[in-house]
Amino acid sequence: MTDKAINKLEQIVNSELTSKVVDSSISFNELLITTNSEELLNVLKFLKFNENCKFRQLIDIAGVDYPGNKERFNLVYLLLSHNYNLRIKVLIKFDINKQIPSITKLFPSANWMEREVFDMYGIKFKNHPDLRRILTDYGFKGHPLRKDFPLTGFNEVRYSEKEKKVVYEPVNLEQKYRDFDFKSPWEGTKYMNEIKKKDLDGEKK
Repeated sequence: MTDKAINKLEQIVNSELTSKVVDSSISFNELLITTNSEELLNVLKFLKFNENCKFRQLIDIAGVDYPGNKERFNLVYLLLSHNYNLRIKVLIKFDINKQIPSITKLFPSANWMEREVFDMYGIKFKNHPDLRRILTDYGFKGHPLRKDFPLTGFNEVRYSEKEKKVVYEPVNLEQKYRDFDFKSPWEGTKYMNEIKKKDLDGEKK
């Protein structure tokens, strides 16, 4: 992979896709192009079937959440061309209510990848053949990789002896577990130090 090959690829993409490409840049010997969700399928079709590209393998679909932005979510499609030993990233930005076209017909491996993005971020894909959770449980609430998702989650799972089954309950942290002692473990926790001090005072008396 050479700088010349990457620069040539950028020229081809910009000249052939013209207005479909919002922006393009090269970093760490990889080309990143930005498009919009409406043109996503057209851009990916070109990258897969054009003789100068041949990006036939979808490596991954990565989601990113920026809660403070108007276009809150980013999706990055990572593609590989075995013919030319080149990699490319396709970026789209969109707001929280936008539905993204599924690329499963173009890249069948996107089936599980899109389900994972849906599960973790709540991003929905139009025309996906089986859009349901894949990493979390069926009764799970929320989307764990959203920045506003609490670290403890909304529900916790336990086995109920009374009901003889696994039950979901709202997370309930007792207050004592919210107090943390950040002293070195070599010094001992606060309450241990207090006990030691009382013992020493008693011996002195």
